Amino acid sequence: MNLFELVINDTEKVALNDLHFSQENKTTLLQTIKEHTYIEELKKYNLAVDNKILLHGHSGCGKTTTAKAIATSLNKKIIIINLSTLIDAKIGETSKNLKAIFDRVISEKAVLFLDEFDQIGKSRDNNDKDVAEMKRLVNTLIQLIDYFPNNSLLICATNYYDSIDTALLRRFQIKLKFEMPNENELLAYYDKQLERFPVHFQDIPRKLNISYAEAKDYINTTMKRQIIAELELQNQKLSEAIL
Repeated sequence: MNLFELVINDTEKVALNDLHFSQENKTTLLQTIKEHTYIEELKKYNLAVDNKILLHGHSGCGKTTTAKAIATSLNKKIIIINLSTLIDAKIGETSKNLKAIFDRVISEKAVLFLDEFDQIGKSRDNNDKDVAEMKRLVNTLIQLIDYFPNNSLLICATNYYDSIDTALLRRFQIKLKFEMPNENELLAYYDKQLERFPVHFQDIPRKLNISYAEAKDYINTTMKRQIIAELELQNQKLSEAIL
């Protein structure tokens, strides 16, 4: 497979107001976005912007959406890589592929989003049978991060924070934790997602104790079922009227 077949050039625009997470996380992100907006002015004072962000926590709680929102706010292209698809049987090839991706992002001054970061960033102290090769790969990643320029952003996501090598963790100026939504947060999310549908479709049972992603999938599935059922009923009535 060609390396850049693994690259996802996502064009979806996501506004910060569309994010559903803690106010603390939102405040931190707003500060980061402001820093990059005034990057040239800050340079005059020899102040470097924060451009390495680690998103961690429960699956389906908004990490990917957050990365897209950051890119949208800064009007930057986002390049998404799922690291589980990048890992090659030959670790040396993986290192070369990783460097090629970083080079592309740097040349385009883009946002690089590395999903499933733990696939490469796992601790060098673990008992993996390929631990020597993984150590070299982690060292390569550390070097790439250290030389990552300020006019690009690196955003990494993991569900397994504790498995990330501590030397890698130190490279991230910002670490944001994503929690499962509580009942009120999930109900507010349902309200926002359902408001684009006709009122008579909105009165559905609301599942709780699930992630935002699971709630979105449930809403979409339920809406499709209701819309199709209504269309079929209309077609049936039309056919009966013709007869």
